[in-house]
Formats: sequence, structure tokens, C-alpha cells
Amino acid sequence: MMDMKTSQSAAADDVRREVAGCVARARAAQRAYEAFTQEQVDEVVLAAGWAIMEPARNRALAELAVADTGLGNVEDKVIKNHRKTLGLLRDLQGKKSVGVISEDPAKGLIEIARPVGVVGAVTPSTNPAATPANKIINALKGRNAIILSPSPKGYSTGTLLLQYIHEELRRVGAPTDLVQQLPAPVSKAATLELMRQVDLVVVTGSQNNVRTAYQSGTPAIGVGAGNAAVIIDETADLPQAAHKIRLSKTFDNATSCSAENSLVIVDAVYEAALRALQAEGGVLLDAAQKQALQQTMWPDGHLSPAIMAKSAPVIADLAGLRGEGFARARFLMVEESGFGQEHPYSGEKLSPVLTVYRARDFEHARQIVDRIYAYQGSGHSIGLHSQRPDRALQIGLDLPACRVIVNQAHCFATGGSFDNGLPFSLSMGCGTWGRNSISDNLNYKHFLNITRIASPCTPDEPSVDDIFGAYRSRHGLS
Repeated sequence: MMDMKTSQSAAADDVRREVAGCVARARAAQRAYEAFTQEQVDEVVLAAGWAIMEPARNRALAELAVADTGLGNVEDKVIKNHRKTLGLLRDLQGKKSVGVISEDPAKGLIEIARPVGVVGAVTPSTNPAATPANKIINALKGRNAIILSPSPKGYSTGTLLLQYIHEELRRVGAPTDLVQQLPAPVSKAATLELMRQVDLVVVTGSQNNVRTAYQSGTPAIGVGAGNAAVIIDETADLPQAAHKIRLSKTFDNATSCSAENSLVIVDAVYEAALRALQAEGGVLLDAAQKQALQQTMWPDGHLSPAIMAKSAPVIADLAGLRGEGFARARFLMVEESGFGQEHPYSGEKLSPVLTVYRARDFEHARQIVDRIYAYQGSGHSIGLHSQRPDRALQIGLDLPACRVIVNQAHCFATGGSFDNGLPFSLSMGCGTWGRNSISDNLNYKHFLNITRIASPCTPDEPSVDDIFGAYRSRHGLS
């Protein structure tokens, strides 16, 4: 009989071989795909996009995602699958990703787009169709192959998505092994092995997975934790701000990492802002109700899966908060003044629950956001409802955020929108503040290697005096 150590070693060998088989097929498909022209690549990209956007398929994916994960709601996932994919395809339309993509004759430089190879993509249960589709399309734009490692709850949705994508790849004459998924059940060992064997790892979701990716020895792109804070100042259009916050916070039951988690409202408009939020369906809890909800949301100090991405009435009922007001609630609000683990409402809640802070003025509001992000969410994004553009600039100059979202519904805007200039994405880099390697929205450029040809050009060598003349004069140097 094999001892335990021998058995574990044999199991590890089996995992390595299984993953190696997937990677070998992906490499063969990618080598063939690398010969495709730009026109052919763009047809493949459209094929992958149609696989999720075709209305009947979109709805089937949304229904399966909610049925198997228990997260979010079908109608919002249908919208998310459609708009996020449509926006991405708009971003990619006409973009060069094959061969020569830029030339600068004056500098003698030519840039050539090359694939990164085989991508390993770790995807979350919160968006088991939209996030994989986004990564697949971006990877295919760069002539790469991609292998998904989905969350266990999202596996069935990923399987159906790949079925649809493979149908479309066959339609346009592309190898189906360009897009794969690890065999079930997807284990941590298989995911780690995938990370080790591919050429690039992209991770959205668990921060444990992000850290594992960075430690895998393979180039990796991970994104940070959400916990978006939004400031409402005294110049804000309060009805508009409240409406946008409600739309964002309740969309897909707050599955988005970009959904508002904390509102920081300046004192001059605090009561009026609360009334505007209540007019949008927000219910403000008293101290006893807040405590009951806290015990339900964090029964053992960790956020309970039972409340994640559930509607406000369901969450209220679980917490024993009943009555007509809670039955009709769109979102719940709690007032808070503390930060950190002893004040769990200051962290990410993945549910239509908003934490409300009262600030003396705008400067105090900035300090409160800084304290929140010192606990959780640093680097991701900050929202501002204000009529003063200088305040957005001040936030961008001073606070640890890669995006400042001005007068918009936060969860729609951070990942790109048709009325702002950010790239459409479901993976937002948080820079070094969030322990990430990127600070922008994950996009097709992250799936490319760039080769640069440098030829001689007209010399551009300055004299020492050109560089140091003014400096020496300022400081009296000879």
C-alpha cells in the first residue's frame, strides 16, 4: 500500500500532467493562430463577442450563473454581459494588434505587436460569464491562447460560455483549443500548476489568488480589492447623486467590486443627502438594527456568504429586520464613524448595504476616505459628486486611488462606460497602493509583447551646457 507521501506525490504528478496537456494543446493552437492576419484576428474577436452577446445565449448564461452561484440577479447579468462586451468590442474596433502597429521615422523606431503566448486566467464567481469573456476577447485580440481557471461555483457557466465560443470559433475557422477551461473539479493545486506553466497569468477575484499568482514565477497581472468610497460635497446635485448611487449600489445586487461601499457626506448637506437617498429606496438603520445586521453579516468576523449579492429585503429578513419598509428597501444604510477590523462596516460588503460617514467639510471627507483605504480598498477608485472640478483634481493628486469618478454611477463608470473614456473592463488595476503591477483597467495592450526596431536617425546629442547651463547659473556654479 502506498504511504500518504507517495500518494500525494502521485496526485501532484497527475495534476501536472493534466494541466500540461491543456497547455500543450493551447500552444499548438496559438502557433497556428499566430499566422492569422489582422482581419482574421478581428473576425475571431467578433466571434467570441457574439458567443456571449447573442441574446438567447446571453440569457442562458445569466440564468445559469444565478442558479449555480446564488449571486446577483438574471436581468442585471444580461445587461452586464451585453454592455461590457459591446463596450470592449467598441474599444478594440480598428486597433492594431498584428504586425507593425506604429512607426516614427524621425526617431527611426518601428513597433511590432507580438503575442504573449498562453494566458492563464483566474476568474470569480461574481461574474462567471462577463469577466471570462472580457479576458478571452482581449487575449484573442493579441493572437494568444487562454485557459480559464474559474471559481467552483462559476464552473458550469464557464463551460457553457466555452461551448458557445467554440461554436463561433469553428464558424470562422479558428482552433477551438485557443480557449479552454481546466477540467473539473478545479483545485488550488491545478490553478497553481496552470500559473506555473503558462506565459502570463491574469487574476480577478480573491486576493489570495492574486498573491499566489505573483508568487508563481510567471509574469502576472492581478487586481486589487474593492471597497469604493464616494464623497458627496455641499455643491452636489443631491437628487441626481442619490439616483446614480442607487442604480450602482443595487445593480446585480452589488456583485461589482466597484459598487459604492461607503458614502462620505459633508455636514452642510448631510440630512438633505440622506433624504434624497431614502427617496431612492434607501432605509437608514438605527443603532439596534445596525448591530443586528452586523451580527448577520459578520457572524464569525468574516463576511457571510449567505448575504453576498442578495437583495436588501432578503438581507434584512436574515437579520430579523422585518416590516413594510424593509420589504420594499432597495438598499440599507448604516451610520459609522470608525475604521478597521473592529468596524467591519468600513470594509467591502458585496451587498446592497451602504456605510455612511458624516464629514465636517470636504477636507475632513478626504481624511475619512484616507482612513477607510488604510484599512481596505487602497488604489481602486474614489467617487465624487460635486460641481467643483478642482476637488476631483485634489483627490487625484492626494489620495491613493487609480480612478476618480466624477458625478457618475460608480460601478458602471470605473470599468468603462459609453459616456467616459476609461477602457471597458471587469478588472481594475490598483497600482502599488493595492499591491498590483498595473494601475489601469486591464485591456488588450496587457496581452501583447512589443518588439521595437531601432534604426539610425538624425543625431540628437545635447551639449553639457544645454542640460546644465540654467542649473549652474541658478546656483552660481562655474
